[in-house]
Amino acid sequence: RLFKMQKNKIICLYSHNQNRIVWMDPSEEKILFGRQQNKIMNFILITVIAVALFFDFTNGFHDTANAIATSVSTKAVSPRIAVLGAAFFNFLGAFVSLKVAATIAKGIVNPAAITLHIILAGLAGAIIWNLITWRLGLPTSSSHSLIGGVAGAAIVAMGFSAIRWQGLLNKVLIPSLAAPFIGLVGAGLVMLLIFKIIKKRDETKVNKVFRKLQLFSGSFVAFTHGTNDAQKTMGIIALALIAGHPSKSLHIPIWVIVSSATAMAIGTYVGGWRIINTLGNRITKIDPPQGFVAETSTAITLWTTAHFGFPVSTTHTVSGSILGAGAAKDPSVVQWGVVRHILIAWCITIPCAAIVGAGMEVFTHSSSGIGVMSILLIIIVASIYLTRNWGWESVAQVKSRLTPLRRPRNS
Repeated sequence: RLFKMQKNKIICLYSHNQNRIVWMDPSEEKILFGRQQNKIMNFILITVIAVALFFDFTNGFHDTANAIATSVSTKAVSPRIAVLGAAFFNFLGAFVSLKVAATIAKGIVNPAAITLHIILAGLAGAIIWNLITWRLGLPTSSSHSLIGGVAGAAIVAMGFSAIRWQGLLNKVLIPSLAAPFIGLVGAGLVMLLIFKIIKKRDETKVNKVFRKLQLFSGSFVAFTHGTNDAQKTMGIIALALIAGHPSKSLHIPIWVIVSSATAMAIGTYVGGWRIINTLGNRITKIDPPQGFVAETSTAITLWTTAHFGFPVSTTHTVSGSILGAGAAKDPSVVQWGVVRHILIAWCITIPCAAIVGAGMEVFTHSSSGIGVMSILLIIIVASIYLTRNWGWESVAQVKSRLTPLRRPRNS
């Protein structure tokens, strides 16, 4: 630590580390403290980027079931191929657009009011809430967790003026609520049309055709998942770069795109291998036409929302589309209790993640705040590693996507 005092307009610096007194003029003192401040700022910026990429990784394995659940349950592809394909197309999808990233970076919070500490606290809150709901098997949204965590930290640090409420309402809340219902209605209408076409055709041949079509629809879901979800991490990193270098305008470098896409793909790959061991016959069965329609409706909805820069929930869109495809065939198979759980999860995720993010922001006010949060995240990572062979979370994760429909009574 450096302590200073003035003596005849000359600055006296005492260094505890070197046990010596250094005399210098004020201009040199400004340079010294400026360099120290830059070093600290760069260290925090690197920490924020690392935590953001870790969030992207958790997003990948948290949402693996979005891309592979329907294709695997209909036996369109093997779990091994489904995981590899999902990781590959997640990676490619991240390079398509940057509109969602721009919304995250400047459409929800005021970039001028955001600091690196706020972003780090928000990310920590999002990761913690993600893992809590993952353990409980709740079909919550990583996107909502991220937005809620950052918003909660920003409100505690800077007040309610830090949030762009109109942007939050128009670009997040309304689209996120509408997306599952769009997926539901779209899947239901297409399913009714397909039923009329295949009604008198051989079921075995029909299933064979639609299993092949699911190779394309499942890949499209993974691709649009990468387009939608990887951009959210890009937006957070871009926001961190602005907070670390306020003089610079919003720009997303290519290394941010590549690193976000890679983290998402690796997370998808890791999460997929966990799910492979627990799929089997313990998930709800849907037939190939329903799987194809649900995937297509999901992918089109995600593609459309990404085009307009709306960071919607992939998880809830998948659930809505599966519900629509199933209800079109037999409304009695709908489990309205599961639908209620999805709505509850939608309602609580942003405020709960905001509370956790706000709590993390409180830690940053202490002298060792960054260290406390880092230790907490390390403990969380360790808990994931130590419980990597636990299977029930994967079952709950996949079933949360597929159990809006009841198992047919005659099966």
